[in-house]
Amino acid sequence: MWVGLDAVDWAGLKHNYGSAEDVPGLLRRCGGPDPDDADDASSEVLNLLFHQGGWVCSAASAALPFVLRLAATPQVPSRCAMLELVAMLAAEAGRIEARFLDSGWVAAWDQALPELLGLLDDPEPEIRRAAADVLGVCGSPGELVLPGLLRCWEVEEDLATRLELVLSLGQAALRAPVGAQGVEVFDVLHRLLDAPQAQIRLAAVHALTPNDPGLPARRLSLILEAVRDPTVELWRHTSSVQTGVLGVHSWTAGLITGPAPTFTLGVLADHHDDDQRIGALAQAGRLLSQWHSPTAALLPRLVARLDDPAPEVRFRAAELLACLGPAAAAHADELATLLSDTAARTTRKRETVGEAALWALARMNDPRCLPGLIELIAGTRSGFASASAHYPATGLHPVTLPALHEVLGYLQDHAEPLLPLICDQLDSATDDHLLNRLCDVLADWGPVAKAAVPRLLGLLEDDRTWMAAAKALAGIGLAGNGARDLLLSRSRATGPHTALAAWAYWRVGGEPGPALEELGRSVEERGFRHPVLLKLAGLGSHVAPYADQLRALTADTDPWTRVEAAHALWAATSDTETAVPVLTTAVLDLTKGNYLPVMLPALDHLAKLGQAAQPAAHLLRDVPARDQRLCTNGGWRGFVQDENVRNAVSELLSASGLSA
Repeated sequence: MWVGLDAVDWAGLKHNYGSAEDVPGLLRRCGGPDPDDADDASSEVLNLLFHQGGWVCSAASAALPFVLRLAATPQVPSRCAMLELVAMLAAEAGRIEARFLDSGWVAAWDQALPELLGLLDDPEPEIRRAAADVLGVCGSPGELVLPGLLRCWEVEEDLATRLELVLSLGQAALRAPVGAQGVEVFDVLHRLLDAPQAQIRLAAVHALTPNDPGLPARRLSLILEAVRDPTVELWRHTSSVQTGVLGVHSWTAGLITGPAPTFTLGVLADHHDDDQRIGALAQAGRLLSQWHSPTAALLPRLVARLDDPAPEVRFRAAELLACLGPAAAAHADELATLLSDTAARTTRKRETVGEAALWALARMNDPRCLPGLIELIAGTRSGFASASAHYPATGLHPVTLPALHEVLGYLQDHAEPLLPLICDQLDSATDDHLLNRLCDVLADWGPVAKAAVPRLLGLLEDDRTWMAAAKALAGIGLAGNGARDLLLSRSRATGPHTALAAWAYWRVGGEPGPALEELGRSVEERGFRHPVLLKLAGLGSHVAPYADQLRALTADTDPWTRVEAAHALWAATSDTETAVPVLTTAVLDLTKGNYLPVMLPALDHLAKLGQAAQPAAHLLRDVPARDQRLCTNGGWRGFVQDENVRNAVSELLSASGLSA
C-alpha cells in the first residue's frame, strides 16, 4: 500500500496549513488497526488537503494514489472517509479557476480513474455508493465513466446504491464527450420515471432536471409521493445526499424555482410522521423567506399546525407566524391560546411553544404578550437568545428566537407597563451586556421612555454604567433634561468617550458647542466615520462650518460614508443638489431586487428631503410591489428587513408627493 510514499518530497509540497511533511504519517494512521485513531487521522487529512476548498493543493495531487489505495483495502476502517475526500477534491477541481488547480492534479486524476472505476465492483455497498458519487461529481468526460456506471446499474441490487448510480449517470451524461452511451443513459433515466420504487423515480427526476428544468413541475405528483413515502429514509444511506426527510425535502425543493407554492402546499398536507410535518414547515419557511406571494396560500396551513401534537411543529408554525408579523395579525387569537404551552424543543436552549407564540404576538404589537414578557424581564428562565444573532440569507430559514431586548424593541406602544420592570433591572444589573441592551431599548423607544430618566441619572454617576445611560438619555431627548449638568461634566473629562457625553448633552437640551468641539476633534484625529457623520447631521445648521469636508466625503469610496455625508451636508446647508444624486445612487439597485443595509438609512434620508427627492421616488415607485423579499439576513431578521425597506420606500413616495 505504501510503495512510493517515502519517495515523495512531502516537505516540498503544500497543503492548507503549510508544509505537507505531516501527510505520510497521517495516511499511515488512516490505515491503522485502531478505528478511532483512523477516524481522527482521516478528519485531519481532509482538513489539511481540502479544508474549505477554493483550491487543489500540491499535497492533494501527491496523496491521491495513496488515498485511493486506502479506499480499496478492505481492512482499512476509514475507507468511506477516504472516498469522501476524493469526491470533495474532484468536485472542487471542476469548479475552480485553472490558477487554483495544482499542475499535477490532472495527471494524478487520470492515473487514478481506473482504480476508482474498479471500486464500483467492491463487495461493500457503501464503497460502491461512494465510488459512484465520485464518478458523478468529477470532471472526467462521460465517455470514460458511463460504461462502468451502466454496467454496474444493470447488476446492482442494493437500492441505496442504485439511487447513487442514477444520480451519477445523470451527472456524467452531461459531461461531453459522452460517447456512444450518452443516448442510452437518457433512455434509461426516462424509463425510470415510471419505476416501481418511489425513490428511484425521485432520483430520475433529480438526474434529468439539469437537462430539462421543467420536468419537476410536470412530475410534481411523482415528487410529492416520493418525498412523503417512508422509503425516503433510504437517502440516508447514500453517499451524496446522506439525509432523511428534512434534507430530502430541502434538496428536492431546490428543483422548483420561483414563488409557486405548489410543492410546499403538497408537503404541508397532513401526514402521520412528525418529521414529515416538520420538514414541510421548513419548506414553508424557505419559500416565505424569499417571496411574498405564497403568504396567502400558506398562511391557513401554518395556522392549522398550531394545534399539531408535536411541540416542534407547533413551535415552527408559531415562529413562522412571528416572521410574517403584521401579515399574520388576523390569527393573533390562535397564537394567544399557545402562550401557556410549556412544551419545549429538543434544542440546547429548550425554547418553548409559548415563547414562540409570545414572540409572534409581540411582532403583531398585541398586548397579550405583555404578562409573559414581564415575567421574562423579571428573570424567569427563557429560551430567548441572550445576544443578537445574525444569519445570512441563503434560501434556508433558520428557526430561532430573537434576544429579549429585540422583542422589547417592537413594543414601544406598551412602554408604560414594561418600564417599571426595566427600571428595576437597570438598578440591579451587574451584567454590562444586559445593561447596554436595556439602555438601547430605552433609546429606541425615545420620549415614551421618559419614566426611566430618574434611574438613568443614577447610572450616569457611575463610571461603569454612565455610557449606557448616556445613550439612553440621548434617545429619550428633552425629557432627560435633568441630566444636562452631569453630561456636560462628563464631556469635559478626559477619556475616549467624551464625544458621547457631549452628544447626549446636546440631545437633552444642552448647547451645541461641546458636541461640535468633540465631534470636530474626531474629525481631526480619525477622519469622518458614518457614526460621527450621523451625529453631525443631528446638529443641523450648527455643522455648516464643515460643509466643504462633508461635500468632499460624498465621493468617498465607502458607501456608508457617502450616504451619511450627504445627509449631514443637507442637514447643515439644505443642499439637495449634492445630496439627492448621492442618496439615489445608493438605493438604485433596489429596482433590480438587490438590497444592502446601507439602503435603509439612505431611504430614510431621502424621505426627509420631500419633493426634492422625486427623482429617486420615480425610480423606486414599483419596489413595494416586488414579490421577492429585500433582505441580506436570514431568519426572522430578513422578514423585518424586508418590511422596513418597503415601508421606507412607501414613506419616500408619500413625502415626495407620489404614491406607491
